[in-house]
Amino acid sequence: MLTVITGGSKCGKSSIAEDILSGVPGRKIYIAAMEPFGEEAHAAIERHRKMRFGKGFETIEKYTDIHELNIPEGCGVLLECACNLMANEMFSAGEKEPVQKILMGVEKLSGIASELIIVTNSVGEDGISYPPQTMEYIRNMGRLGCALSLRADRVIEAVYGIPVMLKGSL
Repeated sequence: MLTVITGGSKCGKSSIAEDILSGVPGRKIYIAAMEPFGEEAHAAIERHRKMRFGKGFETIEKYTDIHELNIPEGCGVLLECACNLMANEMFSAGEKEPVQKILMGVEKLSGIASELIIVTNSVGEDGISYPPQTMEYIRNMGRLGCALSLRADRVIEAVYGIPVMLKGSL
């Protein structure tokens, strides 16, 4: 089962994802994609660690190349988040085809995991024109979001902590 959870910043996406995955039996893997650059990133990472504490998650820090991961068959997986993964692939790794590379990893993970939940953000909705690199990132996130949603069994938008089903059901 592939679930995509999207929404704005700080809208409860992670809590919804963790709640869904808590109902999945067996091992739970949390793939942390945020590279810890700066105080804000460290604070966000610490906040998420506290949220997961005691919930039985095994954390794997993997900033790029998720297709290289070897996870146990039938486990539950939470990938947090697609936006960080895209930024890392584009700007840290210099990947020329980041959407295809991420999708390759998602296909691999979804073929092994009993439940794969991918958290992403709604980017590009402000209508502001940014520098070319940022616009390319926004376009790539749009392509990735569309591709993930087409593949997903469930798509959920988090609105003030409330899961709004866009595709499938809980």
